[in-house]
Amino acid sequence: MPEIIFPGPEGRLEGRFHPQSKPDAPIAIVLHPHPQFGGTMNNKVVYNLHYTFHKLGFSVLRFNFRGVGRSQGEYDQGIGELSDAAAALDYVQALSQNARHCWVAGFSFGAWIGMQLLMRRPDITGFISVAPPANLYDFSFLAPCPASGLIINGSADRVAPPRETRSLVAKLQEQRGITITHTEIEGADHFFKDDERHMKPMLAAVGEYVTKRLSETTR
Repeated sequence: MPEIIFPGPEGRLEGRFHPQSKPDAPIAIVLHPHPQFGGTMNNKVVYNLHYTFHKLGFSVLRFNFRGVGRSQGEYDQGIGELSDAAAALDYVQALSQNARHCWVAGFSFGAWIGMQLLMRRPDITGFISVAPPANLYDFSFLAPCPASGLIINGSADRVAPPRETRSLVAKLQEQRGITITHTEIEGADHFFKDDERHMKPMLAAVGEYVTKRLSETTR
């Protein structure tokens, strides 16, 4: 999978882009956890989400936010990182102008950034939000949430407690015009460390959800 460098708001951004041969393949970007706590595009959850989308036929980009790896700039409290995500989506869309579907996926801090990107970009047709830290960040900007998607978390998550995630889901599910699906992986911690019991079921749930959504749009 080719390493790429693409322009961001504060200089170059480093990424990995995995294209499909079909010119109208759907596109997705995957956003990593908090840069100041070791989050990079090579995080295990991010890496596996990337390949899950590719196996489903998506052209996929994951990248390092500013100040991470070879990406230029400095951490910017989420404000600059949101601009980075918008630049990444612009980059993929420029390479995939015939794509009919556009998705954003994020893990932890990346889930918070991804949900904000939804509000900026009406062209996003679906989202995957893994372990969104509703206890640490304000998600009230999702009023209304502009797209349907999947929120998935672990029942043993101590970083983003399940109670807070369930509360976020309940608020979003009250909104009309969208459908928020929620899946909780029994026993999983924030990082889905157990491959067999937690990571694989999480990725299977993502794959099943995305496949269902794509099939609904092609009927």
